[in-house]
Amino acid sequence: MGDISKNFSRYEFACKCGCGFDTVDAELLEVIQDLRDHYNKSITITSGCRCFTHNKNEGGSDNSQHLQAKAVDFMIDSTPADEVNEYLEEKYPDKYGVGRYHNRNHLDVRSTRVRYVK
Repeated sequence: MGDISKNFSRYEFACKCGCGFDTVDAELLEVIQDLRDHYNKSITITSGCRCFTHNKNEGGSDNSQHLQAKAVDFMIDSTPADEVNEYLEEKYPDKYGVGRYHNRNHLDVRSTRVRYVK
């Protein structure tokens, strides 16, 4: 359950089904830590790693970045998802998967640029 960065533990990224999948991509950890430092507010990771079964149960795509431990869905305390989305799009205009849901955000560290709203 140990810390893997200044503000995050491996447990926060673990698959929610309890299977034990808790790998975290180093680049993803760097970007989510940058968000934590930028906003200086708590970040709640609502979905990190997903095993195949959990991803299917969540309605995730067969090529979801969550399956590769390269994606997180998250909320930043008292910060609108639109504001976080704008920050990510400004800081990373040519790369990563950036998405906005009703009250949370999605970030993945794929090499190409993808943007979406759900």
